[in-house]
Amino acid sequence: MAADQKRTFAVVLQPEEEGGFTVRVPLLPEIVTFGRDEHEAMAMAEDAIRLVIEDCAARGEPIPVGDPPRIREITVTLAA
Repeated sequence: MAADQKRTFAVVLQPEEEGGFTVRVPLLPEIVTFGRDEHEAMAMAEDAIRLVIEDCAARGEPIPVGDPPRIREITVTLAA
């Protein structure tokens, strides 16, 4: 991957009960990482994405492409 190429990847930060965030990258399902706060979680995701892309390039495999996931929230009312 050339140094001047940029790609944007959607990441999902899941808050953890004990604190911090688990991070997943839907387009690169092999990535699951963690950060103590949002800033660290994003930095960890960036490092993981870079490593996966470098690995793909080293093996001569294409970098996965696709539409970003659409994440929405739905609120439901539960019967008492």
